[in-house]
Amino acid sequence: MGFALDTNAMLSGAIGAAAVLLLGRLIGKAPAPATERLGTTDPRASAIVKHNGLVYISGQVAIIDKLGESDITAQTQQTLAKVDALLAQAGTDKSKLIEGRIWVLDVPQHFAKMNAVWNAWVDPNNKPVRYCVQSPMARPNILVEIQVVAAQ
Repeated sequence: MGFALDTNAMLSGAIGAAAVLLLGRLIGKAPAPATERLGTTDPRASAIVKHNGLVYISGQVAIIDKLGESDITAQTQQTLAKVDALLAQAGTDKSKLIEGRIWVLDVPQHFAKMNAVWNAWVDPNNKPVRYCVQSPMARPNILVEIQVVAAQ
C-alpha cells in the first residue's frame, strides 16, 4: 500500500503554519492598549481613566459647598449622582459596574443609611463587587467617598 501525496492538502497546511507563525509574531508586537484620561483639570488626578475596556472613576464626595448642611443620606445621593455623571461622560453606566469602593467616616453611625442609598441606586441585576471601610476623610464634613470601576 502506498501513500498518495495530496499537494493541495500539503499547500494548505504550509500556508496555515505560516499564518500561525506570522500571527504569533504580530501578537507579540501588538501596540499597548490606548489610555484615555478625562477631567484632567485637577493637579492630583484625572476624574476618569479609560484603559483596556475598563473605566476607572476617581473617588467622589458630595458637593463641597453643601457638606455642612448634608447628612450621610444626602451626601451619598450627591456622590452617586456625580458617579452617574462621570460614568455617562465615559460612555458607560452603573449597569456595567465591576467594583465599588466606599469609605465612610463612621461605620456604626453612617453605614446603614449609606447602604440604603447604595441599595436603591445600584442596578439589582448587575451588582458589582464592593467593599466599605471606615476612614478619616480629607475634610471634617465629608462623610462618604465612593470610587468605582466599570466596563466600557
